[in-house]
Amino acid sequence: MKEKINKNMSIGEIVSKFPESVDILMKYGLHCMGCSVATFETLEQGSMAHGIYGKDFDKMLNELNEVIDENNN
Repeated sequence: MKEKINKNMSIGEIVSKFPESVDILMKYGLHCMGCSVATFETLEQGSMAHGIYGKDFDKMLNELNEVIDENNN
């Protein structure tokens, strides 16, 4: 089974494992890839800090997983 991005993964881990995710993160205003906080802040924490939650968070998470599925098939 292929690994999926989830809300508890750190932003740094996501970018490291799935570099194709950067464009989606940037699209949603998460420009913190180079920030030291990205090494321990989860996707959910970073998103909430940038005002992304609820349906918007779910939409972003779906887009992230779609892009990694496309690139790993």
